[in-house]
Amino acid sequence: MTPHSALREALVCVADAGCIDLDRAGGPGRGEGAYASARVRGPQESPAQPALSATRPDPPAVNADDADLLAGEAQLSERLNDAVHRGPVAALAGWCPAAEVHRVNARLAGVGGVLVPLRAPPGVDPPTALRATGPVRKPLTSLVTTYGTPRYTDLDPTWAAAALYAVMFGMMFGDVGHGALLMLGGLALYLRRPRCFARWHDAWPVVVAAGAASTGAGLAYGEFFGPTGVLPVLWLDPLRRPERLLLTAVAVGAVLLLLAYAAGAVNRWRAGGLPGALYSFSGVAGGAVFAGLAGAATGLALHLAWLLVAGAVLGAAGVALAAAGVHTGTARGIAGALQTGVQLFDGLLRIASNTVSFARLAAFGLTHAALGQVVWSGTVGLSHHGPVGVLGAAVLFLVGNALIFLLEALVAGVQALRLEYFELFSRVYDGLGRPFRPWHVPVRRSEVTS
Repeated sequence: MTPHSALREALVCVADAGCIDLDRAGGPGRGEGAYASARVRGPQESPAQPALSATRPDPPAVNADDADLLAGEAQLSERLNDAVHRGPVAALAGWCPAAEVHRVNARLAGVGGVLVPLRAPPGVDPPTALRATGPVRKPLTSLVTTYGTPRYTDLDPTWAAAALYAVMFGMMFGDVGHGALLMLGGLALYLRRPRCFARWHDAWPVVVAAGAASTGAGLAYGEFFGPTGVLPVLWLDPLRRPERLLLTAVAVGAVLLLLAYAAGAVNRWRAGGLPGALYSFSGVAGGAVFAGLAGAATGLALHLAWLLVAGAVLGAAGVALAAAGVHTGTARGIAGALQTGVQLFDGLLRIASNTVSFARLAAFGLTHAALGQVVWSGTVGLSHHGPVGVLGAAVLFLVGNALIFLLEALVAGVQALRLEYFELFSRVYDGLGRPFRPWHVPVRRSEVTS
C-alpha cells in the first residue's frame, strides 16, 4: 500500500528488490498507468533488457541507447494499471517470501509505502518457490521442475528425487569403468572444460551422482569395462543370475512405491486434511492396496498363510477406502456405481503395472552386461592372432566401450527419468502448482533527465 502520488516510486522499489510476485489483476488503472503506457510503448516491442530509472524518463529525451528504459517503463505501466485505488491510497496484491518482508518494508518506507502481510485468500494456492540456492541444490531442482512445479503445501522432493534418480541409473548402468568416466565428465562440466561443455555446467551434480551410483553397482556386479576379470563379483553376475537381479529390481521398485505413497499421503493431508489423505488412491488407500497386494504375493510365494491373509485383509481395506473416496465424487445410483467400479479397476491395474515397470532396472542392467560381454569376448578372441590381432582387439575394446557408454548412458538416463516421473511422482503429486516468479527490473543509477 502506498499514497497514490508515490505509486510509481514504490513500484520501482519493488522491481529493484526482485522478490515479489505481483498478482496481475488487469484493472483499468488510473492516470499514471495510462500515461506511461501511451508514452512509452512504440510500434514495435523493444528487444532491450528492461531497466528502470528512479524518476520517470521523458520519452522525447530518451535516445536509442536508452531503449532499456522504455522497455522497463512498459512493464511498470502494466503494474500501475493493476493497482486498486481508494481515495489517496493505492494498493497491489502479490506474494513475497516471509524472510524478505522486513527488507522490502525498509525500502518502501522511504517513499511512504508499506508491505502489509495478509492471509492467503480461500481457494487460492500461493506460488511455490523451491529453494534453489547453492552450487549443488540449484541444478538438482531442475529434476523436479521439469516434471512440474509442486503445490505450495507439498513436500519439497529435490534431494529425494536426485538420490532415487542416481540409484535407478546406477542399477541399469553398473560398471566401474563407465561410472568413473561419468564422474570425470561431471568434473569437466563443473570446471567448464572444454569450453563447449560450459552450457551444461548446471548438470554436473546429477552426472557425478549417477557416475558414483554406477561405480557402486559395477563393484557389486564385478564389471570394469565389461566382465574383464579385473574386479571380483561382490554380489552377483547379472548374466549368470538374471532371476535374482530381476527379483531385486522389483523389490527395489516396491520399496520406492511405498515411499511414494507415504509422501503422497503427507501431501494429501497437508492439502485437504485427513479425508484427502485417507481416501485418495495416491494416499493411504492406494498405499494400503499396494502393501496388501505385495504382502499377499509374498505370502503366496513363500507359502506363509498368515502373510497371505494379512495382505488380503489390508488390500481389501484399501479398496474399501478408495471406493468410498471415488464414490463421493460420482453421481448416485447405477451410473455412480459403474463409474466407481471402473475407476477402482483402473487404479488396481495401474498399481500392478507400475510395480512390474521396475523390472526394467534389471532388464537394462542385463543389456549393459551383455553388450560388455560381447565386446570383451571379441577383444580376447582377436588378441590371440598376432600383432595385428592385438591392434584390432585394442580398437574393438575402445570403440565398443565408447558405443556402449554412449548408448547405455542415454537409455539408462531416459528410463530412470521415466520411472521417477510416471511411477513415483504420479503418486506424490495430485495436481501441480504454479512457480513463484518475482518481478525484477534493475534500476539504472545514471538517470535520464526527467
